[in-house]
Amino acid sequence: MTRADPRRPLLGISTYQDDAAWSVWHQRAALLPQTYVDAVVRAGGTPVLLPPQPGGAGHLLDALDGLVLAGGPDLDPAGYGADADPRTGPPHHARDDWESTLLRAALARDLPLLGVCRGMQLLNVELGGTLLQHLPDGSHQKVPAQFVRHRVEVADGSRLADVLGPDAEVSCYHHQAVDRLGRGLRPTARGADGTVEALELDGHRFALGVQWHPETDPDDLRLFRALTAHAVTARAVTARAVTARATTARTTARTTATASHRETNP
Repeated sequence: MTRADPRRPLLGISTYQDDAAWSVWHQRAALLPQTYVDAVVRAGGTPVLLPPQPGGAGHLLDALDGLVLAGGPDLDPAGYGADADPRTGPPHHARDDWESTLLRAALARDLPLLGVCRGMQLLNVELGGTLLQHLPDGSHQKVPAQFVRHRVEVADGSRLADVLGPDAEVSCYHHQAVDRLGRGLRPTARGADGTVEALELDGHRFALGVQWHPETDPDDLRLFRALTAHAVTARAVTARAVTARATTARTTARTTATASHRETNP
């Protein structure tokens, strides 16, 4: 399957490495909650899991139509020039490095992109922004493994408003948040307490991050469907560009061959 294939678009999803257990095995594994896979499939895409690995990000993204940066643990504060707050989790350098590489490659290709929770924070940090390392206790993360439901207000005229309307009820689970905005980013949703709940990168086809977890809501696939729709468009544009380059190359080759023939046969 290639990006020019007429079938379902290929959407990469970043995964992470952790110790896991299944059957009689206890091993290091590449993991991702099934909810991400289900959301992509139900939205019309084909999920491609992208575990941390040395190199290869550009080669992978050349074959993909879109990218999801999944949620997960805290980013290393050293990445935005800060000392770690005692309440910040331990760093995951391999994942930070891998996802930063994926993100840079996606932005360079104008590949449709959705950052979820940590993924939105990474988008902000990668573009020079910073994070608040701890929100008031119980505000956006109350008890372990339980999402907090609350409403967010969406900015008029934003891409997010086109997808969700003026407001939405969302599921959050985070204790950190965007502080200083990264270059080119604008906040397009906020919680009642003023916390930035969504970011968009101007000048890109679809580069959007949300602080909540849309993959956990099987009845609301609007964000994943929007990503899928933009991925289909991106694939079509790429296919046309590939065809145009091939046509130009054939024309150039014929012109060169004709000129060479005339020189040798005056």
